[in-house]
Amino acid sequence: MRLVVISGRSGSGKTTALQLLEDVGFTCIDNLPVSLLPALIHQAASNQNYKFAIGIDARNIDGDLSRFQKVIANSQALGTPCTVVYLDAANAILLKRFSETRRKHPLTSKTRSLQEAIIAEQAILRPIAEIADITLDTSNLTLHELRSAIKKFVVGAELEGTALLFESFGFKYGIPVEADFVFDLRCLPNPFWSPELRMQSGLEAGVIDFLSSQPEVGAMLTDIETYLRKWIPSFEQNNRSYLTIALGCTGGMHRSVYLCERLGALFRASYPNVQTRHRQLVEKSH
Repeated sequence: MRLVVISGRSGSGKTTALQLLEDVGFTCIDNLPVSLLPALIHQAASNQNYKFAIGIDARNIDGDLSRFQKVIANSQALGTPCTVVYLDAANAILLKRFSETRRKHPLTSKTRSLQEAIIAEQAILRPIAEIADITLDTSNLTLHELRSAIKKFVVGAELEGTALLFESFGFKYGIPVEADFVFDLRCLPNPFWSPELRMQSGLEAGVIDFLSSQPEVGAMLTDIETYLRKWIPSFEQNNRSYLTIALGCTGGMHRSVYLCERLGALFRASYPNVQTRHRQLVEKSH
C-alpha cells in the first residue's frame, strides 16, 4: 500500500493535486476526518497494490488535527509508507483567488472575514505543515505547473505518461469528434482500385504489400512520425493524459488502417501505452 496525504490552505491547489493523483491510479478521498485514517490504513494494509491519496484540511472535526502526527507515526511504524504533501501560497494570493471566484472559504462566518479566515487556517493546519515531506508554494504556479510538480515529487516513476490512441476512419463517415490530431491520407495511392485488394483491409497481406511498396506512403509515414515526435512532448508538458491521433482515408478500410498500425508499432518503442483502433472495421464487423 502507498498512502499520500494532500493538505494545505484553501485555495492552494489541493483539488488539482488530488485530481492528478486520481488520473494516475490513486483512490482519492477528500476531506477525510483524521479519526478515520487509522481504520483506512489498517483495512488497506493487507493489499500492497492499493494507492490512496487523502485530502485533509481545516474542515476536519475540531481537535482531530492534533492527532495527525501520531497517526502518521503509527502508520510508518507499521510499515505503511506515507508521503505528506503540504500546499500553500502567500496570504495576498489566497485572498485574490477567493475574491475572483464564488467559492466560500470554509472558515469564514458572520464574525470572521476572509482575510481573518486565511490567517486562522494556517494555525489550524500547523500539525500537518510541521511534518510535511514535501511543501510546495503555489503562489506563482499555473494549474499545469502544479500538476507537473506533483508528478515530479509525488508520482515520479509511477507515472506511465500520455496514452496514445491511433484511430483510422473514413472521411465519408465523418471525422472522429475526439481527435486531437487529424491527418488526411486521401492523396495516397488507393488499393480500392485494384479488384483483388478491394475487399481486403489494411490489416491484410495484399494491402500491406501494396502500400509498403509505394514511395508516397513511406514519405507520408515519415512526415507524420516526425511531426508527432516533435509536438507530443509539448502536450505531455501540459499534462495531457490522452491523445487521439486520427488518420483518415476515403472509406477507412485501407490506407488509414495500414498507416495507423505502422505508427502504433513505431511509437510503442518509446511510449508504454499505445493503442490502435479502426472505426470503420469495427462498425463493419457489427
